[in-house]
Amino acid sequence: MSVFITLVLVILVFIIIYQIGKASEYAGVMRGEEKSKAQTNRVIAFLLLLMFPVGCWGIWYCNSIFMDRMLPVAACPTGVNYDSMFNVTVLVTGIVFFLTQAVLFWFCFKYQATEKRTAFFFAHNNKLELIWTTIPAIAMAVLVAIGLRNWYDVTSPAPPDATVVEVMGKQFNWLIRYPGKDNELGKRDFRKINDANNVMGLDWNDPHNMDDIISQNGELHVVVNKPVKLLINSRDVIHDVGLPHFRLKMDAVPGITTTLWFTPTITTDSMKIITKNPDFVYEISCDQLCGKGHYSMRGTVIVQTQADYDKWMASQQTYYASSNPAAAPAADTSKAQPKNDSVKAVTMK
Repeated sequence: MSVFITLVLVILVFIIIYQIGKASEYAGVMRGEEKSKAQTNRVIAFLLLLMFPVGCWGIWYCNSIFMDRMLPVAACPTGVNYDSMFNVTVLVTGIVFFLTQAVLFWFCFKYQATEKRTAFFFAHNNKLELIWTTIPAIAMAVLVAIGLRNWYDVTSPAPPDATVVEVMGKQFNWLIRYPGKDNELGKRDFRKINDANNVMGLDWNDPHNMDDIISQNGELHVVVNKPVKLLINSRDVIHDVGLPHFRLKMDAVPGITTTLWFTPTITTDSMKIITKNPDFVYEISCDQLCGKGHYSMRGTVIVQTQADYDKWMASQQTYYASSNPAAAPAADTSKAQPKNDSVKAVTMK
């Protein structure tokens, strides 16, 4: 009941304010305040004309302040193409914005309401309709064509020599799987997923799984100047693999494998020098709201030389061995046996 009474009171207040405004308007007309209103219009029109250059200066000033906080140079050829597309889009829309706003503010000043001017209305003009329909349509078609070309580059088949890595989204972290020495990822079965010892549901009946490596800390290691193909999926809800420094993103959808590929061109160490930031890291962000821990779903991409990558891979334990320590193969001591025999022989002498 109290809510209803409050709503009625609010409506009554608005009605009263409206009636007061109308009464003030009628009283002004009766007192001959039309000239005062015209003078106010002239002041407002002049201020609008002044506002345009001030607003343009404000846009430039804010841009100059935040330019240093923008992302650094794109770290792959696809990202360079996307930056080029973005610059073209900003240039085209910027020119249109400047021209239309200049005309808008000039019209407000030039055709302000006065005592001697009456409004002129025209219902239709074929020439204007043709101009403001055709030109934007052509401009949009060009921009869409550029976007489709870049999109095809991302979704086109990866080069045959591309390194294949699987990226799985999981509330709230990334699981990264690398093929082992056989250079082939084994089969997965979602029914075999177990957080204790099988986070990605690997099928242990597939021998290709025995040497696969899984990184559960969200680190994606890639080799500079070598293409990498990502097989992307999700374990629970929709996520999104965001690679802002490479200008790439792709949805991670449960039950569906999506892909994208790119060729990193700048190592992590080189980007630290370019950005003058010793703590710089390439980021994997989740660009799809996926739950209460979405903010913390962050991984890193480590771009390194082939030698460093091989060294890192050699230091990793296979996921089968880490998940099944009892079944891990025993160390081969056959090469050490002759040495033991010779020692034994010397001892016996």
